[in-house]
Amino acid sequence: MRGRMPMRPLEEIADAAVGVFLARGFRPAGISDVAAALGLSHGAVYTYAKSKQALLHLALMRVLRPDAVAALAVPVETPTAEEVIAVVESWAGDQSALPLLARASAGPAGASGLSPAAELGGVVDELYAFVEQNRTALQLVESCAEQLPELAQWYFVQRRRAMVEQVGAFLAARIAAGLLRPVPDVLVAARFIVETVAWFAMHRHGDPDSRMLTDDDCRRTVHHLLVAAFPSTEDSHD
Repeated sequence: MRGRMPMRPLEEIADAAVGVFLARGFRPAGISDVAAALGLSHGAVYTYAKSKQALLHLALMRVLRPDAVAALAVPVETPTAEEVIAVVESWAGDQSALPLLARASAGPAGASGLSPAAELGGVVDELYAFVEQNRTALQLVESCAEQLPELAQWYFVQRRRAMVEQVGAFLAARIAAGLLRPVPDVLVAARFIVETVAWFAMHRHGDPDSRMLTDDDCRRTVHHLLVAAFPSTEDSHD
């Protein structure tokens, strides 16, 4: 008679769930997909997580709070929507609040002591570094948020829209001070900055045609082109 299979580390289950949800999102993904990634039967997955929602909670914990995964009780319980949001909110609260952008969007023009190009370049670099360093976490939340209303509200409205508005406040203040060239629409320009950074720092990794692009080349080129797109009014007359 065959003995029971030894329990797999919960981190291993979590890694498989992360891969499945990144690739498929929440609603299209199934427990059978996670089982196939692990080489387990569909039923065996329930030894580790009580539902697909529990697997998502486990996946989020793996990328947002990796040190806490080993302490979770097995099988992982099905979380409420509030518990899922609490995990991502707790993680977001621990991240850098993009201090340069925060100061630039709230402070008066010229307070940083930097030239307009250097200040804008610093904001772009800070945004790029944040997305690049947290791209797995951001991709996982984004890939599942479209099918989970509470997560969509947190990610797309509370976080991403707020970031675009903060960049827009920075641009508007510098344009009003004559330090950056006017643009047709400030919020569209802010979205252009945020989405350009997001594609090259995060989304290009899922594009097979962009594999030849190096991280360093992308980082430097995004900095160069975005700063060049918003020259000061003084520079534009040179």
